[in-house]
Formats: sequence, structure tokens, C-alpha cells
Amino acid sequence: MTSAQITTPRLVIAGLASGVGKTTVTAGLIGALRARGMKVAVFKCGPDYLDPTYHARAAGSCHNLDGWMMGREAVLATFARAADGADIALIEGVMGLFDGATPTSEQGSTAEIAKWLEAPVLLVIDASGMARTVAAVAQGFAAFDPALRVAGMICNRLGSRGHLELLRASAGALPIVGGMPKRPEYAFPERHLGLYSANLASVPQSLFAAWEEIAAQWLDLETISAAARSAPPLASPASLGQAAPNGPLCRIGIAFDEAFHFYYEDNLRRLEENGAQLERFSPLRCSSPPTDADGLYFGGGYPETVAGALSANTSMIRAIREFALSGRPIYAECGGLMYLSGGIRTAAGDFFPMVDLIPGEAVMAQSIQALGYAEVETTQPTLLGPAGERFRGHQFRYSSLTAAGQARCAYRVATRRKKDAFAEGYMRDNVLASYVHAHWASNPRLAQNFVASCLAHGRCR
Repeated sequence: MTSAQITTPRLVIAGLASGVGKTTVTAGLIGALRARGMKVAVFKCGPDYLDPTYHARAAGSCHNLDGWMMGREAVLATFARAADGADIALIEGVMGLFDGATPTSEQGSTAEIAKWLEAPVLLVIDASGMARTVAAVAQGFAAFDPALRVAGMICNRLGSRGHLELLRASAGALPIVGGMPKRPEYAFPERHLGLYSANLASVPQSLFAAWEEIAAQWLDLETISAAARSAPPLASPASLGQAAPNGPLCRIGIAFDEAFHFYYEDNLRRLEENGAQLERFSPLRCSSPPTDADGLYFGGGYPETVAGALSANTSMIRAIREFALSGRPIYAECGGLMYLSGGIRTAAGDFFPMVDLIPGEAVMAQSIQALGYAEVETTQPTLLGPAGERFRGHQFRYSSLTAAGQARCAYRVATRRKKDAFAEGYMRDNVLASYVHAHWASNPRLAQNFVASCLAHGRCR
């Protein structure tokens, strides 16, 4: 940023609840605005790893903004950096507008982010089967929090143009700036963890093109753009991060393919700011990690859906074991933990051997095994720093690690769903793996410490 103020026009696309179509509306709006020649910066409230893949397909990139995990200054800094130079910034909300980390406060909610960014809100509602009731919805959201500016509503899953006009005549307290018709043939496909990740194999480009055309025809883009421009200037945060060193200090291999692609963009940026050159590789298709890597990072994803192919790539498995034996650091989260375990047992009972750096089996279940925020304290030194480091993250998983007796636990994890903290963060020599997706904005030392571990044990000097 070169200015002392954030002046990017901005809007929060919030929802009445989960499942009302925020992602579809946002993806369509991104495409329609870009078709007008606008540069669109896109953000996602909350810890979600899936919706950002859709926005990245539509706009090129997407950054998470999570009040509970990141804190206000990191949210503002991430927004300022990623929105710089954009004509408009769109921030998709999480759950309902006022839903967050607790049932009695706005912490971790879309409303909290909207207030921090002083961004007008457009409320997406599922209007199927609705008429005059829209007026009650409008009045409630307009009046509930006077410190929040709800600028209008987008009515989703409409039956016809006539339905939209009926709702406009009824709305009352909030203007309706357009709607989206029911188009089940264009619905983004869903799976057991929610939406599929938006890769070309599972989500064809034709779906994005269809929603872009619908948004251009059904949304009042002029009014929406004007609402974004009404956002006032914001003071830039005190710190926007450090400049990267001249030239890489180390190289970190980032597992990235259909099996592993859940990463917070902010985490990767922090590694780069601390001198890491990131090199993507595919555990599915490559024969080995990058040969010049000083460390490896395995993010979350869907290893269970391609477990057979991962297990069959024995050259990659051998290379990762040799990498670990060389003393170089390996860090893994969720799906990455599953891959580094002794094997994955599917919900159907099939077993596929994996890298076996972390003892135990990752066993899939039919129901969610953990969902929600997590607060972590390290109980011993790890490749992320000394004992006593604290950070925040999120879990969303259908598997559990069983028979992990040989691995030390380096984390003390507290969640709202478990009364007592529990031991986790499986460590074996220079390998650290956990089900927690850590957000390093909650403790910037973690990225710095991981780079330092790669420097200390890697090949790059």
C-alpha cells in the first residue's frame, strides 16, 4: 500500500443463513463485474477452505478474513494488501450475517468483519415460496444492529421475473437490488464435506459462465457498484507485513493437487515474506517432492477420495520417507496428516497404505468427527517454535487417527465442543502433523519459525 488510507470500494455479500446461495451469487457477481472491465478482489469470511476455491476460479485469488482466528489488525492488513488496486472488493460472508464463534456475540461473524471494514452489506435470502414476509426480514435486518449498514437484499431462487417484482413491491425497509432465478441445472456439485473444490474436473467452466450471465441479467449492477463506492475511507493498519528478503533463504515444497489444496493464502504469503520460495508438487502425479526443497508442507484436502492412487505412487512415498530421514522438516494439516499416517481406511472398510511417518491409521467415518475452532498451545519444542507457542485454527474432518501410540503429542488443544483440552499435534523426529488447520495470523512467529527450521536442517545455505 502506498496510501495512508484504504479507499477500495467494497461490499459484504451476507446471508440470512447457511445454504441460501451466497457462493453462487458471489461467483456470478464476480463474473458480471469483471465482464464490465472491473478488477475484482475477493474475500471469504470465516475459516472455510472450499468456497474460496470457487472465488479463485472466478477472480484468480481469494483470501480468508476470520475475526476469531486473525484478529482485527490482521484482517485489515490482509484486506488492504489484497484489495490494493482493485476497482471493487467483494467479501462473501459465513453462515448467517450475525452467526459467529458464540451464540451471544458477534465475534467471528460476518457482521464483525463488515464493521471492521466499514463495508455496506447486501443480504442474500432464499426467497422461494416467499412474498410479503420479505418485508419482515428487511425490517428486522435493517434495525437489528444500527452500527451495521445493510444496503439492500438479493433474492435468490426466484420463480420468475414476476416473483422478483412482487418482492420489490413488498420489501419496505431495504431495497432489493436484484435476484437470481432457480436454476438447478447450474447448481455447483456437492459432496460429503460440502461443495466440491472448484477444480475443472469437478466444476466445469460452463457453470461459472452461466451464473455470470444470469447475474448480468438479473442484478442491478449499477446500484450494487454505487453501494460499494459509498464505503468510507479506512485508516491503513499500523503494519502491513515485512518485505521479503532479497532472494530465497530456503525452498519449501507445497503439496498441491486434487488431494491437497486447503491452504490459507495468508499462511503461504507469510512463508514468502520470511524468505521461503514455495514450489508446488503433486503427491498424486510426481515421482518425488522438489529435490531442492528444504522443507515440505502438506495441507488439507481429500486424500480419502484418491487413496488408491496415492498409495500406488510408491516412488513418491519412498522419496518422502527419504526426505524425512535426511532431517528436513515436514509439516502437515488434516488431509496431510492422513497421508503421512500408516494408511487410510475408507468408510467402506478398504485400507490403503500411506507414507507411515506418523503411526496409526486415518479411519473415515460416515459422520463429522470434529468441526469448529480450535486453540492450540505447544507443550514441547516443534518445528514451529519453542514450547508455549499459542495459535488458533479450525477443524473440519470425517476421519480420526487410531493407534497412534508411538507418536508424541506436542499440542494441547482446546475446543468449544470438548469440555477439557486434549493432546494432539503428532510429532515424530522432524515431522509434525495435526488435524488443526492453523491460521498463522494468530501467531506470526510460526511462519518465521518454520522457515528457520528449514534453514537449520535443509540444504539451502
